[in-house]
Amino acid sequence: MGAAADQQGVSIRVPEKRWPMAVAVLVTIVLQSVAPKQGRIVPWWVLPIVELVALGAVILRDPGRIDRRTRQARRATLVLLVILTISTLVGLLILLLDILDTDFAAEHITSPGGLLGRGAALWLTNVVVFSLWYWELDRGGAAERAAGTGILPSFGFPEEAMPELAPPGWIPRYPDYLYLAFTNATAFSPTDTLPVRTWAKMTLMSQSTISLLIAIMVIARAINLL
Repeated sequence: MGAAADQQGVSIRVPEKRWPMAVAVLVTIVLQSVAPKQGRIVPWWVLPIVELVALGAVILRDPGRIDRRTRQARRATLVLLVILTISTLVGLLILLLDILDTDFAAEHITSPGGLLGRGAALWLTNVVVFSLWYWELDRGGAAERAAGTGILPSFGFPEEAMPELAPPGWIPRYPDYLYLAFTNATAFSPTDTLPVRTWAKMTLMSQSTISLLIAIMVIARAINLL
């Protein structure tokens, strides 16, 4: 995966396809849209529409395979990630206010099931958003990785430590970063991928903190309501 061979047998890196990250963004938008209405940002439809427009701009800048190394394409992706991050942080703030502020909670929390549903949706959104940040910032992004520009890695993957088990010319793709974000959110630490840059360590720590907050606060509040 991720490499082809020319007639001389030299491995050629194949740019990754756009659709995996696009599907991840769409899943995030759906989770925000179907969450219990008590926890939505009012009006709830504004952010999903803005996110869809931003995703459309990213796809138009570089559709199909991700291979355009332009400032415009990179800027469009970063704008999308910032919007997704703000939406996630606002959702987390509303959830924490529901749990900690009894006056605020009286207007929003309806049932333990609704609270757990919102917490689960926010937890999954947290995984997707951080996976997109890892994917975009590591080694300059997908286009730079495919071009082999030599930008130093921020994460060390097991395929790089054991190249004999990976296809020639292997490069990390979005599913690798999604797995990294998921394991970091569940185990509160990366399982098989090592952060080797300071920003990567701090970002992993931030994601683990958010995941832990959601798990502890939501479960404790739901049990109390039961």
